[in-house]
Amino acid sequence: MPVITDPAEVDKDLAPATLSAITHGKNPIIELISRGLGELPSAALWRKLVAVDLSFYKSPLFEEVREEARAQGMAQGMAESRAKDILRLLDRRGIDVTDTDRERIRGCDDLDVLGRWFDRAITATSAEAIFTEGDV
Repeated sequence: MPVITDPAEVDKDLAPATLSAITHGKNPIIELISRGLGELPSAALWRKLVAVDLSFYKSPLFEEVREEARAQGMAQGMAESRAKDILRLLDRRGIDVTDTDRERIRGCDDLDVLGRWFDRAITATSAEAIFTEGDV
């Protein structure tokens, strides 16, 4: 497997470039390829390819991609938890929630909006009352 460092060659076919980066991991190839791709369409695919768990290879780009994925997963988990809390609070208060409202609450991933909805759910007289114009 040759060392591939030419951005044009990487842009043509990422699979060999990825294998080259893995095979020759002692060199900063992954970062060089990432920099060489810049804003090209294949740059996003490259980031996904190097996000694969390569425990034998650590690089700044690998760590950055892994941290981004971890943060995204944590935010998604927090949003799901807040949505469940809102629905549970409304249920405990005996407030009916339509399927549409339930899906709206579950589908929201904005933690600030979910926080406002939770606060309103404490005193709301209906599920619709937790929503205001401008909310997701």
